[in-house]
Amino acid sequence: MASSITFDGGDGASPAAPQAKKLEWIGVTPRELAGFLAMVFGMFMAILDIQIVSASLSEIQAGLSASGDEIPWVQTSYLIAEVVMIPLSGLLARALSTRVLFTASAIGFTLASLLCATATTIDQMIVYRALQGFIGGGMIPSVFAVAFSLFPPSKRGIVSPMIGLVATLAPTIGPTVGGYLSNAFSWHWLFLVNVGPGIIVAIAVFFLVDFDKPDRSIFRRFDFVGLAAMALFLGAMEYVLEEGPRYDWFDDETISTFAVLCVIGGVIFFWRAFTAAQPIVELRAFRDRNFAFGSTFSFIMGIGLYGLTYLYPVYLSQVRGYDALMIGETMFVTGVAMFLTAPVAGRLSQVMDPRVMMLVGFMGFALGTYIASGITVDWDFYELLVPQILRGGSLMLCMVPINNLSLGTLPPDQLKNASGLYNLTRNLGGAVGLAVINTVLNDRTDLHLARLHESVSWGRAVAEDTLAGLGQQLSAQIPDGDLAAVKQLALLVRRQADVMAFSDVFIVLTGMFAGMALLALFMNKPAEGVPASGH
Repeated sequence: MASSITFDGGDGASPAAPQAKKLEWIGVTPRELAGFLAMVFGMFMAILDIQIVSASLSEIQAGLSASGDEIPWVQTSYLIAEVVMIPLSGLLARALSTRVLFTASAIGFTLASLLCATATTIDQMIVYRALQGFIGGGMIPSVFAVAFSLFPPSKRGIVSPMIGLVATLAPTIGPTVGGYLSNAFSWHWLFLVNVGPGIIVAIAVFFLVDFDKPDRSIFRRFDFVGLAAMALFLGAMEYVLEEGPRYDWFDDETISTFAVLCVIGGVIFFWRAFTAAQPIVELRAFRDRNFAFGSTFSFIMGIGLYGLTYLYPVYLSQVRGYDALMIGETMFVTGVAMFLTAPVAGRLSQVMDPRVMMLVGFMGFALGTYIASGITVDWDFYELLVPQILRGGSLMLCMVPINNLSLGTLPPDQLKNASGLYNLTRNLGGAVGLAVINTVLNDRTDLHLARLHESVSWGRAVAEDTLAGLGQQLSAQIPDGDLAAVKQLALLVRRQADVMAFSDVFIVLTGMFAGMALLALFMNKPAEGVPASGH
């Protein structure tokens, strides 16, 4: 079967047909490069839509008359559906070919985006977002598989930073793009912006991509039980991780039910993965030490990517009172740092031990979060500047070597499946990271509130002096100045507790990133001159 699914390194022409001349600087033909770039742009769209709504949920909530409990599902439904499709995409790519899968995904993603823009109720939006996430998830792993199969290893210093930049830049600038679109136009344009590019990507991929051939015999051995179990396992896990922090985890009956379903689905899924003649997802890639370690690093990097993309906007909105556009403008710094670091990371990957690059990258992460642990209620754009620059640069210094070490040593026939697993770990890392961050924020906020309430209780001179001063100021403006002063003091205490909780989260992240920096030394460096992809 391997012969029917391996990349031929050409443009799909028969051996007797004349081959187009390859571009020396990149090692592929112009047609192959154009097709790959179209795929990269499609992946950018799919990953961008993970976070594009995050800074504009209030606008969507108002437009659809949704409740506070319903609106988070605009994000959650996308993530649950996407996390199911990403590992499935490896099997579909082998069965249908990269060209067919990617073209169908681009068309479906475009249509789903159009449906999202036309939604008039929150129920419609949730269904359309789930469709958008599921279909869009088929585009992400394909790009990684093509990058490590089509291009010669000597050119990975160019290609790996490109896909690394897209995979990390898209969710980082998502809040910026979303904030601008919803502020300048309306929330509908968060989805309409995909229509034109989606059509172009679908057409370009259909006519330019011909990297591999389909093996439709896979469908005759399709494991429907394994598919259902995987969907139950990953979907329930994503739900528990997303909703758990808001509903006190297993104190909520629904969360407990989904946790049980996750365990049942997981047991059946892994049983089928090891016993089925044609499993939905092949786990043999984890036998490769570098892939196993790389997936772990990808998981942690997902926390740094999605967790901090979530954490900074929450602080800016909750503590500083920023609107969507102001949050986007502040967060844009990370994107600029990533863009400027990408070519540097590509060059360093050719001359530096990738393990050292990862060590430096994760230490940069740790330094950025350590600086951010000194956060106060007054932090603004300039105080967040250095942590965001460190985060942006560190993302690229980590992403490029992790990609190369994880996928660069695998044989070509395992790349499609392994790429799905690799991207899945990054998304699951983001989901786990968000769950941990929210849980720590909630628990530490309650703890700090209790301690601060003791500090501002009656009988404490500082608290009474502060309350008296607030009362005098407000009494000159409104009739019930004393009552307003009490409310004002309560808000100040709450805000201080929030900031102290943010500081605690940054400390936890600092320890985690520093630990991963040391773990990087345990990976094997790929042998020089023995490329796994056969180029």
